[in-house]
Amino acid sequence: MSSLYLKPWFACLLLLLLYGCTQKTTVVLLSEPDGHVGNLTVGNIGGEVEMSRPAEATVISGRESSPSKPEILSEQQINAQFSVVLATLPIQPEHFLLYFEKGSTILTAESEAMLPMILQSITDRNSENISVIGHSDTAGNRDYNLRLSKERALAVSQVLIEKGTPRTHITSTSHGEENLLIKTEDNVQEEKNRRVEVVVK
Repeated sequence: MSSLYLKPWFACLLLLLLYGCTQKTTVVLLSEPDGHVGNLTVGNIGGEVEMSRPAEATVISGRESSPSKPEILSEQQINAQFSVVLATLPIQPEHFLLYFEKGSTILTAESEAMLPMILQSITDRNSENISVIGHSDTAGNRDYNLRLSKERALAVSQVLIEKGTPRTHITSTSHGEENLLIKTEDNVQEEKNRRVEVVVK
């Protein structure tokens, strides 16, 4: 039995592999680390099925056999059938969102409490690739918000450096009000947009 266990972003590769398969193949759709699930079409000469739910699986018995009706596999079933493949998957980046008091580079109390988690993630992964991305809400003009988002990213980067993260392992960028988490009109204060995203790879 030949088994495939692929993330949604491998959909094109998956279809190419299926057309060349002569043995039974199992395909399982996984969710992203943030819980997002993509849509996947599995097909061959015999037909095709759509999958969009996490842990949804289909079996293809041959090039001319239509994929089976998708079924949900339990976590235990997935681990039992795909343990070898799962062990080879790359560790996905870990994302952290830190929020700020309005018009400032001061972290909210809840976000400040997350800093040890970020540092632990860097240590656990032995990471040398940390992205720190600053954002703002739309209150104020664009130039001001771009500058503020840069200052927020630099403030978080500095904390990580002071706690032992090498400066050369951190990439700091800023988007100002150009990449809103919550869409708003201009000159609107929105706490979820006053943020820095830290990505630990």
